[in-house]
Amino acid sequence: MKHTFPKIDLHCHLDGAISPETMFELAQERHLELPADSPETLRPFIVCDPQCRSVNEYLTKFELPTKVLQDREALARVAYELVLRSEKQGLGYLELRFAPQLHTRKGMSQREAVEAVEDGVRIALKQCRSLRAGILLCAMCIGQASDNRQANLETVRLADSCRSDLVRGFDLAGAEGLCALSDFGELFAIARQAGVPFTCHAGDSQGPETVRTAILDFGASRIGHGHHIFEDKELCGIAAERGVTLEICLTSNVQCETRPSYEAHPAKALLDMGVRVTLNTDNPIIAGVTLDSEYDLALARCGFEETDLLRMNRIAAQAAFMEGPERETLLRRLDEAGE
Repeated sequence: MKHTFPKIDLHCHLDGAISPETMFELAQERHLELPADSPETLRPFIVCDPQCRSVNEYLTKFELPTKVLQDREALARVAYELVLRSEKQGLGYLELRFAPQLHTRKGMSQREAVEAVEDGVRIALKQCRSLRAGILLCAMCIGQASDNRQANLETVRLADSCRSDLVRGFDLAGAEGLCALSDFGELFAIARQAGVPFTCHAGDSQGPETVRTAILDFGASRIGHGHHIFEDKELCGIAAERGVTLEICLTSNVQCETRPSYEAHPAKALLDMGVRVTLNTDNPIIAGVTLDSEYDLALARCGFEETDLLRMNRIAAQAAFMEGPERETLLRRLDEAGE
């Protein structure tokens, strides 16, 4: 653990954070067929190759985790392990997210999936001294918005009815560009009306127009990825003025080829323009990263300076979906680390 201040990960997908060892064991217990006979030989099927050619190829890495995570025990275990691993890596706060509708293939309801993840997180937090955590529920773009409209409506309503000290917000994830982002507007209208905090995947594989929709039409104060906002300087100014926070995931963007290289990533330029930038893992096992490794890449190849890391973690603490006292404690810990 190189960077010893309390790190914050606002954008971490649960199904992208299951280790090959755990996946292999869970599959064996459930008599599920895998394309490998050991955790080591399973690894290439779930960890992204550095030469990954597209978002669609990247998304295929979720097929096996989704296959395994179809019961309460499996979901709770993976959530539990992610939280404990995050504390060992020096995180002060983790927001993990997942799409409950993807875990209903074998009869589990969305609500039961949420409760399972809550159980795993809650048990893990009892063993943590310095880590706090929250859960975001993801609706999914899998095609036309009408394809899974009812499942998405159920998800956003669960984000309201299940709100607790752990369930803290709502998100829309999936493949950008299959239909207009504006087609999902009713989901965010429900979240706004219910007072549910939300973020929205936008501006990753698609251009800045999706970020414009999320900010100006939905009222999003946080954007998942969002780096293509850089191509619209007017929108960058609006985002800076409104305090919109970008959940940047450097390695994920390079692996998916939504940016050609670390050196070409605009994250540092956006931060210098006054846009609120944070660095996150996205899918730590699939991407093969930790926050420490992302910070090292940010310093070595993206033009960031050491002072930027603490600055971005302060931004993350301010943008996190947490209560005031919890936020103040985290900000104080960051201030102490910077002294």
